[in-house]
Amino acid sequence: MHTPLNILKTNLAAVVALLLLPTQATGQDRLSEDFMKAARGADIVILGEVHDNPRHHEIQAQAVKDLQPEALVFEMIPEKHEAAVNRLREEGASRAELASALNWEESGWPDFAYYAAILEATPEARVVGGEQPIEQVRAAMTEGAAQVFGSEASTYGLDEPLGRQAQEAREQRQYEAHCEAVPKEMLPGLVEAQRLRDAGLADAALRARAVTNGGQVVVITGNRHANLHSGIPEALRFAAPDLELVTLGQLEAEPEPDAPPPYDFHHVSAPPDRPDPCAEFRESVD
Repeated sequence: MHTPLNILKTNLAAVVALLLLPTQATGQDRLSEDFMKAARGADIVILGEVHDNPRHHEIQAQAVKDLQPEALVFEMIPEKHEAAVNRLREEGASRAELASALNWEESGWPDFAYYAAILEATPEARVVGGEQPIEQVRAAMTEGAAQVFGSEASTYGLDEPLGRQAQEAREQRQYEAHCEAVPKEMLPGLVEAQRLRDAGLADAALRARAVTNGGQVVVITGNRHANLHSGIPEALRFAAPDLELVTLGQLEAEPEPDAPPPYDFHHVSAPPDRPDPCAEFRESVD
């Protein structure tokens, strides 16, 4: 394949579906009290998910109902829709009205009901959009995350190249996430796209802190963005190292004892019935 950008454009839906598949994970019905205690004392709580797992969203709603944060950041909501969503929430809009305002059916995200339940769990929270425009994500693949992010790139460490081991590890994760079906020359671009999205979500979390005068923020996002070593937490270590963060990864199988998941806490729920996403993805790139 000549250019990675063309692959991403052609197979965007498949790529997005694969980016945040389970790192692995059957589970308890409720979050641990250790997690909830830590979360109650945090400035920013990052709740990971496998996007199409209904139980993961129930767990997120459970946590949000307990915490009642001042703001919710959603990976799935663009910044340009923030004002409309918050206005509609103040007016008591229905799920259907919110979904329509977000053009949800065309967004590629799972059933809006999953996320509506989280919104309803904290009706007073300010909603902040953390989704990066797809044009910028594509551009990051060829131009680099720092160039696309702009003048504030250094705030989130985007101007600092990854070390060789970190770069190789992230490329390998991207290769595995894409079912080992993408050309390897595409991997550096995918890493840059991921770095851009992590920084954008970190920026949204700090905007949420600002508009709520330092209130608690909960981030709803996929597991890879919740990764302590390469996701939103890494970007926030550059931008706001004094903030107290707590991350939760939601898995679909028990992790190996010698390979702890890269989160402060993790929760395990059974996977839903789903077709093999790798089979679909491989067909799309053939």
